[in-house]
Amino acid sequence: MPLEEKSTTLKFRKGRQGLSVHFTQALGRPDQSVVTYTTDRIYSNVPFPEGASDIMFDGTRPYLGCIAPGALDATSDFYSREMAAIGWQKLTPETAARWTTSLDETVPNGVRAFYAHPDSQETGFYRQKPVMLTLTRRDDGRTNVDIRVAPFALPGELKADGDLAGLPRPNPTKTAKSLGSASSDKREMSAAAMAELPAVLAFYHRELAARGWQEDGSAPLSPGDEVAIKISSAEETGLLRLGRKYDFTMVSLTAQVKESALAARAKAKKEADEKFFSDAEAAARQVIAADEARRKVQAAALSDAPLNALADSKTSLPLPETAEGVEFEGDDGRLEFSATSSVKALTAFYRAALKPAGWKEQPSVINQPNMAVMEFSKGGKSISMTVMQMGAKVNVSAHGSGLIVAAAKPPQAKPVQAKSAEPLKPDPNAALPVPTLHSSTGISSTKLPGSDQSFRTELEASIPAELSDVLAFYRAELSKRGWQEKTDGALLTAERAELAFTAPEGPAMLKLGRAGNETTVSLVLRNPQAAAKADIMPKAGQARLMLGNIGTKEASLTINNQTVKIAAGAGGPQSPKGPMLDLPPGKYQYALRLPGRPARTETLTVAAGDAWGLMVGPTGDVLPLQMY
Repeated sequence: MPLEEKSTTLKFRKGRQGLSVHFTQALGRPDQSVVTYTTDRIYSNVPFPEGASDIMFDGTRPYLGCIAPGALDATSDFYSREMAAIGWQKLTPETAARWTTSLDETVPNGVRAFYAHPDSQETGFYRQKPVMLTLTRRDDGRTNVDIRVAPFALPGELKADGDLAGLPRPNPTKTAKSLGSASSDKREMSAAAMAELPAVLAFYHRELAARGWQEDGSAPLSPGDEVAIKISSAEETGLLRLGRKYDFTMVSLTAQVKESALAARAKAKKEADEKFFSDAEAAARQVIAADEARRKVQAAALSDAPLNALADSKTSLPLPETAEGVEFEGDDGRLEFSATSSVKALTAFYRAALKPAGWKEQPSVINQPNMAVMEFSKGGKSISMTVMQMGAKVNVSAHGSGLIVAAAKPPQAKPVQAKSAEPLKPDPNAALPVPTLHSSTGISSTKLPGSDQSFRTELEASIPAELSDVLAFYRAELSKRGWQEKTDGALLTAERAELAFTAPEGPAMLKLGRAGNETTVSLVLRNPQAAAKADIMPKAGQARLMLGNIGTKEASLTINNQTVKIAAGAGGPQSPKGPMLDLPPGKYQYALRLPGRPARTETLTVAAGDAWGLMVGPTGDVLPLQMY
């Protein structure tokens, strides 16, 4: 395919059928190879001359470049005949009036014709643009063939897509990549724009001027260039190169920060850093001074008055009479509370209370007006206490074996299941039955873009009602919709229910469980006709795995001793269907590899009849999604 000259994948075509063949080394087996076949969808079919060589083909636009073995006249007759045979109609001035006013184009040493194709789902042609066929005579008697979207059917004014490295990118593009970021000293952007060169050049004239760039004249052309323009802004210099390759306009845009701007940036950063640290130091001094003043005011409000023990305390350690917010865990030996007394008063209280009881205090280096640490021991047991002023109060925390109190924990009361006050009623606006009495609900479906038919629809909900009431609700509501309950394999317990149904659309499964005082609901409906039409239906007794890659680099995935290459963009708009695998049901570990990134391993469990999609993201993350 165009721009994939270095790919090791072989491409084949037979009529409207496409096939990719990829070869990899078997994992852990240097004496074996893995051959992977993948069907390719050809959206735009055009004839290949018998015996053609040097074929370059993309069936999504379409684009065809090749060398026909016959002379110009014979090749021209072939295309007049074969294009008509598959529904292409040669444009006339009348039929081309919606796109252009003239079809009079002469080709040196060749001929040119324009064709259009009506949309037809029966023949597999969708949303076709007119194409331009150009045939030119070669010196060796053969004929060069070129079929591409007619220039007048391409956009004449391009819109801006998302920036790459802070540099403008036109839309549409087939591929695009960048180096650096908007703040880098050097940044690059390249793209294959699906437009004629004048339209791409006009796009950059407009976008660069709007961003403050000016054009400084032409630069020397490199191989493949048709245009090379030097550009500059207040801080950067740059170079824009445009050229034609296949039916693309190839874009290369680079920008480099000027030495003077780099020096100014470094100076500004140094000054900003110095100012930041200076301001931070001044702010810290203010905060410390304010905090010291606040602590002095708060400490003055704390009482140094001697304390008495609190009467009727249930703790293993005496509590002062000013104790508040007491939390005591006797089985773990922990005590915490706060008080309006000072650190001095609280430490004096505990020293006076524990010493007569035989507790011996160990010396501590932390004994300040706003914080004190005390360590006590007696008979192999210990108590560690921290007394610290925290704002307008003092916090006391103590722990140790000397605080442990053996006590039986009261039995935990069993949660009472919620009883439905009245019979559950169905939500009239829900696509699948769900009671109006619910704490949460959500519905999801998988379908092809632009289709109204879902392969798989799933309802999840939490109902504050007993499982028996929810089960009765679903049996009644599903029966009203013509669903028939299957008795084989049914599971019914007080805490769980699993029932299979046959619905008009296809098989369905209802699963109920308990979480807290609520009943959880999972209701899944499958549509085998929609799945078969979309070619995602797994083989009998197997599970199907569909692979996609929305990143810009080719990925490889190894699963069940098979390694599959997933081209960049596979499963996206330009290549709707990626590789597929059929696997026996079970639990699998798979490894994903991207160039320049470590391998990632994950696990996936599939059941017979399941269809799962694995989509590779730009960062190498894999998103699993059950499709059917």
